[in-house]
Amino acid sequence: MSTGTPASDLPILLSDVGIVAGGVTILDRVSINISAGAPTVLIGPNGSGKTTFLRAAMGLIPPSLGHISWGGRAVSPPLRRAIVFQRPVMLRRSVAENIGFALVATGVPRAEQGQRIAELLSLVGLAGLEGRPARRLSGGEQQRLALARALARDPVVLFLDEPTASLDPAATKAIEDIVLAVHARGVKVVMATHDLGEAKRIAGDIVLLHHGCVVESGSADEFFAAPKSDDGRRFIAGELLL
Repeated sequence: MSTGTPASDLPILLSDVGIVAGGVTILDRVSINISAGAPTVLIGPNGSGKTTFLRAAMGLIPPSLGHISWGGRAVSPPLRRAIVFQRPVMLRRSVAENIGFALVATGVPRAEQGQRIAELLSLVGLAGLEGRPARRLSGGEQQRLALARALARDPVVLFLDEPTASLDPAATKAIEDIVLAVHARGVKVVMATHDLGEAKRIAGDIVLLHHGCVVESGSADEFFAAPKSDDGRRFIAGELLL
């Protein structure tokens, strides 16, 4: 979907955004433009503000200062945005019913739900598991089901919070393949990861966060070839950012 159409949430513009909770600054005057195109990947040490950044850009947390706009609008219900958290909760239902629940919430007519469920399960590699209880899936399979549920919203923007954390290499590759397939369908992906190898494989743009600040942002190729900041160079080298 073009960013120029009224229904689009892109670009997402964070302008001087600060988020304070319990007297602690979690995001500190962050300004960034999230536009259509290749995935934007957030990197940084634990506690750097990646999850809060995603929640704010999704519209789940109001800024303590500054402002956020979606497609030029200061108020935009998250109808075409979706988010998958690091530990998604599975409904006590079958795989198909988990997706069906999301489709009902999105307003998809019942007559179309069966075909849509089949399409989504095929996309995430869970075809044939429609009747299995969702909570009996492996960790990697649950993450793929969570992706299918998010995609049931037909989002323009998909936020992912470390979707491969704690997964083995095979399960990680399966998630990365889905992310790239989703991007190929025109969905903007904004993903947090602690894995630099994953960031290199997926990112078009990189945002490096540290202590709630954007230390560096820009093209992933340029960042990994020649980071402009000391923190960027140290992070790539595997040094701890304190």
